[in-house]
Amino acid sequence: MTNTFALIRLLPMSDRDKDVEILALRHQLAVLQRQVGRPVFTAGDRTLLAALLHHLPVAKLRQLQLLVRPDTLLRWHRDLLKRRHAATCARKRPGRPRTLRSIRAMVLRLARENSSWGYRRIHRELAALGIRTAASTIWEILHEHGIDPAPQRDRTTWAGFLRSQADAMLACDFMEARTLTGTRLYVFAVIEHANRRIRILGATTAPTADWTTQLARNLVMDLQDAGSRAAFMIRDRDSTFTAAFDAVLVDAGLRIVLSGIQTPRMNAIMERWVGTCKRELLDRTLIWNQAHLLYALREFEQFYNGHRPHRTLRSSAPLRLLPDPIAEPTRLDHLSIRRKDRLGGVLHEYQHAA
Repeated sequence: MTNTFALIRLLPMSDRDKDVEILALRHQLAVLQRQVGRPVFTAGDRTLLAALLHHLPVAKLRQLQLLVRPDTLLRWHRDLLKRRHAATCARKRPGRPRTLRSIRAMVLRLARENSSWGYRRIHRELAALGIRTAASTIWEILHEHGIDPAPQRDRTTWAGFLRSQADAMLACDFMEARTLTGTRLYVFAVIEHANRRIRILGATTAPTADWTTQLARNLVMDLQDAGSRAAFMIRDRDSTFTAAFDAVLVDAGLRIVLSGIQTPRMNAIMERWVGTCKRELLDRTLIWNQAHLLYALREFEQFYNGHRPHRTLRSSAPLRLLPDPIAEPTRLDHLSIRRKDRLGGVLHEYQHAA
């Protein structure tokens, strides 16, 4: 800005006045050079001098009384052009354009869900989906995210093995409950490993062979109506499971798998549900009699299957999928949530108000 106003001031001056001013400035510069050892130039000083004097020939520059050598001034001008060129070229990424984020996410998903697939197998799968990309690009994506080659990833873990077999597995167990009078009641429940759906089949004070056999028949009919593909039933070695109970399940195509003696971890999913039922229901409710227990268990079954979020199911319920995320910011700013109470407020369900 200062140089601009100085240029405007020079316009009305005559050539004689300019020559006098140039001579005076040259003399002052000679005086300063005798007093100052080595001047320091800022980046702005270098840019201005390089822009003003770059059009002069080298011979002319050597005649001027400059604080720097002409070679230094020319080098400043080359650096100025280099930075300007670098700033212009930096706007465009050199080489091929970056792979779309959706394709990169699809490559990582295929590698995560199929541990035996290498980058060439993933390349063929993408080609079958109509997605064209180079095999080397897929290799670079996997390498960038630290995903090992297929031979090193193709290892079967216990968690992966159990997930692959979950659709074919059921588990059952008896659970004890006490009434206010101290009466002991036995509750029989079955859980599906795949979707964690619970079925509470009945409760009694003394489980007999006929009672458990009838529960087995009810379970088989329920599984047939639901189109279940279960092939195994896990149970412990309790004497309440009679031979007639096993016979009904075997006739329906279910294979009985016995857990180890005093090894509840072999039926861990069922044991975990028993603990959940006691913590969230029975420990917080006074049970009057068998009818009251069955009513409370039916309410908890509906709550567990239809609303309660499950970590294994990524926060969805066994019989309810997660809704789509709220995309409108206005709905997030003004949330209208209502609460539905079950069993007098023991269980709470939260839903969007209509």
